[in-house]
Amino acid sequence: MSVFSHPEFDQHEQLNFFSDKATGLKAIIAVHNTNRGPALGGCRMWNYASDEDALRDVLRLSKGMTYKSALANLGLGGGKSVIIGDPRQHKSEALLEAMGRFLNMMGDRYIAAEDSGTSVADLTVMGRHTRNVAGITERTGIDGQPCNGDPSPATAYGTFVGLRAAVKHRLGRDDLRGLKVAVQGVGNVGYRLAQHLAAAGAELYVTDIHQDQVQRAVEQLGATAVSAEQILALDVDVLAPCALGAILNDISIPQIKARVIAGASNNQLAAPHHDAMLRQQGILYTPDYAINAGGIIDIYYERVGHDHQRVLAHIESIGDTLNEIFQRADASDRPTGEVANELAEERFLKPEAVVV
Repeated sequence: MSVFSHPEFDQHEQLNFFSDKATGLKAIIAVHNTNRGPALGGCRMWNYASDEDALRDVLRLSKGMTYKSALANLGLGGGKSVIIGDPRQHKSEALLEAMGRFLNMMGDRYIAAEDSGTSVADLTVMGRHTRNVAGITERTGIDGQPCNGDPSPATAYGTFVGLRAAVKHRLGRDDLRGLKVAVQGVGNVGYRLAQHLAAAGAELYVTDIHQDQVQRAVEQLGATAVSAEQILALDVDVLAPCALGAILNDISIPQIKARVIAGASNNQLAAPHHDAMLRQQGILYTPDYAINAGGIIDIYYERVGHDHQRVLAHIESIGDTLNEIFQRADASDRPTGEVANELAEERFLKPEAVVV
C-alpha cells in the first residue's frame, strides 16, 4: 500500500523508515505538522503484529500529537516514533544507541520522549548521540518532589484533572468517593492515575496484559482485578482506557455501560464515526489528546524554562479546556471529539496564534 493513500495519512510532512542490521532495530519516525514548532512525540517500542500495524500507529499517533500540542497551546508540532519489537526481550543498549543516531539524522524537526515500552533511562542512552530527546532532565515534579524527567506523573495528574471535570459535567459530582472506575492498563500512567483515584475514594477495577502490574494495583490500591474481556463492559461510572488505542469501536461501544470515558491512552476511537456513536449512546467521551496533555506540557517547560508552579497551573487548565469542549458540544449537539478537533485545527492551521 502506498503511504500517500494510506487511510491514516493526513498531509504528514515527513515519514522515515530506519533499520540497523547489527542491532536488529526497525523503526519508523513520522512528522505530522511543524507550524507551531518542532514536532515532539514519544518513542514507542511495541511488539506489533505486523509492519502495517506499526505504520498505522505512527501515522495516527503523530497526528494526535499535533492536535494535543495545539489544544494545550504549546509551541510544538506533532510527531511520533515507533520501534518494532518486544521491549522486554529485544531492547538492548546497542539498539537504543542506534535509535539515537537515527534521531540525530532528523535534525531539529523531531524530538523524542518516553512512551509505551521506553523509559527515561532508554531516552538517556539515545541522548548520547542526539540532543533531540526530552523528558530526561532532573527537575521538580508536579508533586513538588525531585523528578528524573519522566512525564508519566504529569500525564496521570492531568488525566485525573480531566476525569474530575468530566464527572462533574456528566454526573454532576464534585466528590469521587465511591465512584466506580474501570482502568484498562495500569502501567506507568494508568497506575499513577489509579493512585489519584484511590486517594479520592474511588472504587477501582483494573486489567493489564502484565499480571504483575495488576497484582500491584490489587495489593497497594485495593483494586479488583478483572479480565481484559470484561473491563469495557463493566457496570461502572467511568471507563479509563490507559493502554493502546482503537478500543472504542463498533463491537465495544454497544457493550459499554459507563456514562463517562476519560483515560490516558492515545487514539481511543477506532474510527471518526465512533465519536458520534458514543454521544448517541449517552456516553460523555473525553477527547484523549485533550485529557492526556499533562506529559507534553511538562516536557515543553523542560525545554523553555521549568517553573514548578507554572507547569502545575498549565496542567490544571486541562479541566478548563475540557469544560469548553463539553459546553460547545452540548450547545451545538455535536460529538466532543469533533469539537476538540475544531479547536485544535484553529490553532495549528494558524501558526500565528498565540503560543505559551
